[in-house]
Amino acid sequence: QVQLVESGGGLVQAGGSLRLSCAVSARTFSSHGLGWFRQAPGKEREFVAAIHWSGGTTYYADSVKGRFTISRDNAKNTGSLQMNNLKPEDTAVYYCAASERYSSGTYTTVRGYKYWGQGTQVTVAS
Repeated sequence: QVQLVESGGGLVQAGGSLRLSCAVSARTFSSHGLGWFRQAPGKEREFVAAIHWSGGTTYYADSVKGRFTISRDNAKNTGSLQMNNLKPEDTAVYYCAASERYSSGTYTTVRGYKYWGQGTQVTVAS
């Protein structure tokens, strides 16, 4: 069973930075793709960023490209999302997700992931 726990959310002023972490309890961690999604009140969950299980390819939503950076540390079974130059429209609950092992599926959609964390709130004040 793969379990994910997010941390690092909070309240920040516009233009500030936060770093989200995702701790994954799985011996097979290095074979799972990781993704970050977010959901604002009244909106659907949307893709933010993802990293292929091999670590060789990253994906970003246009709205965060150049501001957010996704990474993974296979030695520590963790994923991270560095968020810089935050904007009020980045306010949402952020979810970490893991794909099936060795997934070659779509990394930018909710359906591409099998395991989900409980989410962490990010609030950006203007």
